[in-house]
Amino acid sequence: MIKNFKICAFADEASDQLDEQIKALLDNQMDGLEIRGVDGQNIADVTPDKAKEIAKKLQDNGLCTWSIGSPIGKIGIEEDFAPHFDKFKRLMETADILGAKTFRLFSFFIEKDKNPADFTDAVLERLSRFCDYAKGSGIVLCHENEKGIYGDIASRCLTIHQALPELKAVFDPANFIQCGQETLSAYEQLKPYVYYMHIKDALENGDVVPAGKGIGHVGEIIRMYGENGGSVLTLEPHLKVFDGLQALEREGEKSNVGTYAFESQRAAFDAGAAALRALL
Repeated sequence: MIKNFKICAFADEASDQLDEQIKALLDNQMDGLEIRGVDGQNIADVTPDKAKEIAKKLQDNGLCTWSIGSPIGKIGIEEDFAPHFDKFKRLMETADILGAKTFRLFSFFIEKDKNPADFTDAVLERLSRFCDYAKGSGIVLCHENEKGIYGDIASRCLTIHQALPELKAVFDPANFIQCGQETLSAYEQLKPYVYYMHIKDALENGDVVPAGKGIGHVGEIIRMYGENGGSVLTLEPHLKVFDGLQALEREGEKSNVGTYAFESQRAAFDAGAAALRALL
């Protein structure tokens, strides 16, 4: 806990191996993990037995799994939903085993030549299915603004949260920048729904940079988030393309990571952590 914030991270940006992820978290005085990739697997592919092994290792090292950094909602809105919903249900079981209290998801890819507004009802219907399933689980579902999905800009994120107030927001400044969305106005619109933040900053051209070095007003938004009762930050440096990043985003929706590049995943992760500490 640093200055009243619990600090977690996507530690797969430090290493794809759990033991090295744990070392990176401990070396950077972090509280826990937003788990996305571990031992070469996406969290969606982890078996219950593997999840129990992960949970024990984290607990033995005084760390928690804060959130499931899931890929749920990263399919086309016109794709078959049934197998994806099954994947969501399996991941909810994984979340329970890991003791995760939050679950990050998305609001479905929209083809570039189509109007997102035409898919509002379909998006809300699918998201409501997730919310209904999660009731009584003790796990808070959180929607992340992301490039290429329905909820890429603040106005459409607001549509989601007003319709489904139980679905909270993960606020990612860099993703908004990469969609041409100014971050301070986005935060003002979404403030009642922001449950936690991803710490990631970018330049106007979309290049990802350490927190505080871009145009995301990350320090100001962290302050406002804290004043509004927020208490959890997840570091997501994206300062170097790491194994698996390409699989997380569609063709044509790649993150720009060229401005700050590091010789290793761990060096990039440590630089991101240092930038966050400097802001706090």
